[in-house]
Parts: sequence; structure tokens; C-alpha cells
Amino acid sequence: MEIASAFQIAPSDDEEKPGAYAAFPYDRDLVRRFRETFPRARWRGAELRWFVPGTTAVQRLDTWVAQELQTLDRHADAKGRDAFAFDPLESSYLTIADDLRVRTPYSRTIVEALRSIPWAHWDPEERIWRVPFRSYEELKSRWPDIEAAARRNEPAARQKRREEQKAQVSEETSRVQAERRRRRYPVTGDDLPPLGLPVSIDRWGVVVFEDIQDLPLHDPEVAEFYPHVRDDPARYVWARWRMPSLQEVYRTRPARTDEEPELRSTRGWWWASRDELRERARKLREVERAQRARHEVRKTSAEV
Repeated sequence: MEIASAFQIAPSDDEEKPGAYAAFPYDRDLVRRFRETFPRARWRGAELRWFVPGTTAVQRLDTWVAQELQTLDRHADAKGRDAFAFDPLESSYLTIADDLRVRTPYSRTIVEALRSIPWAHWDPEERIWRVPFRSYEELKSRWPDIEAAARRNEPAARQKRREEQKAQVSEETSRVQAERRRRRYPVTGDDLPPLGLPVSIDRWGVVVFEDIQDLPLHDPEVAEFYPHVRDDPARYVWARWRMPSLQEVYRTRPARTDEEPELRSTRGWWWASRDELRERARKLREVERAQRARHEVRKTSAEV
């Protein structure tokens, strides 16, 4: 790509709004200088070019382009080709033509890296990034990150990560469900929850405690499920809980004020708020409806 041909200036054909269009490869410093010179310029995303208003826009743009060309090295592409020949990049994501062409799976990391390279630009027709040889050294310095991100975003690599994440989530869910079935919860031995009344706890919501076991905690995995015991597990004992009935929730008066967050985080239980009681009642009603529906299905099947 010749440096001069990278700048494209065209007059506007709108008589009611005189001006000119300008297009050039994206470069942050170049765009900054352009915006400073033409503060009224507006980007036309659909056309991929800038619009500069004014009857003298073409002349002003030509003057600006001439000044920019004076600051650019006219032999930069030749130097870049020599640098590539001396120390070439070899990658399945890079092809060599009249410029350097990068084709990778989509990655925000890659987009940001290529956008930071002067004169690199996206070719929407070929769906590749094109980098002139004058920017070869910049591309080479960022290539390890670009290639690593491309490999991470290959379809096979992404599918493998999804499967690993699913397996990890499945294992985590199984462990949580197993702990929930144990119906136990660590509470402070010197500030025990009331028995037989719905209260809120950190992981399982509104429950009713039935029994307090005067035994210290010995399970090393307790802190994984109940972070509030992490600092001082010796303070806590196990309490057994069950789900409240719908009538128990209806009869419970909500807490008038919210308890202090620090108290919640250390004690592990608190008097349920109105919203917490409503949420538990909603879930219990869903369970009752599901049970009635299953009962009706079994009854109908038996009659048939």
C-alpha cells in the first residue's frame, strides 16, 4: 500500500450540506491529529469514512494530507519488507501478499492489539486484518499475544473449555446438593438461633432449626460452604434445620429492621425480613402445586 494512496478525499454530493469525505487506515495518533484539525468532523460508520463540513473542506483536507505525508517515511514499507525478510513471522494466522494479512477467530484481545498497530485496518470484504509492512515491527512485538489469543478462541479450544466448565459446575452443584441434604448449619455457640421459628441463614434462606448439637466443628470443608466460620471455627457448633411449612411462614412476623451486616457475617443467622419470607412462601407454594399436579397425574393413571 502506497502511503499517499492510503488517504482518500472526495467531495460531498449533497448541495444542501457542503463538505468532503475522508478515509484513511485507522491509527490512534493519526485520528487524534485529524480530530484536532477538524473538530466538526463526524464519523459515518455505515460508509466507513469521515465527513468534514464546509465549502472549503476539500482544500483543507488536501492541505492536511500534504502535511501528514511530509512527516511519514516514504521508504517505510521497503524497510518493513527488509525487516520481515531478515526475521520473518511464520504462523497459520498470517499470510503475505502486498501487505501482511491476519485472519484469526474473533477475540477482543486480538482486535485491541491490531487496532493499536499504526496503519492496520479491517478489510470487511475479505474479513481479514491488513497490516502494511511499515508496521511490521509493531505487529511482531504484539504477535505472541495475538497468536495465543487466536489459539484460545479456536472452536475446538472453546468447546473444550465449555465442557470443562460444565464438568466443574456439575461437580460443584453435586457437592452443594450433598451438603444441603445433610440439613446442618454452623451457628455460634454463644448466640444460638431460636428453635421452631423461621429464621434466615446465609446459604439456604428461610429455615427452621430443630436441634443444636453441642459438638465442635471438625470437618475441614466447612469453610468452603460456610465462609462465616473461616476466622474462628472453634466458636461454632452444628444445628439441624428443616424447611418451614407454608403456615409457619405465614404466621411469622418479619423483622422490623435489618440487622447489622457484621452480625450476619459472624453469627450466620438473622430474623427473616418481609421479602425473605415472601420468597420462601412463593417457593413453598410452587412445591405444593407441583405435588398436587403429580398427585392428579397418578390418580388419573390409576383410574385408566
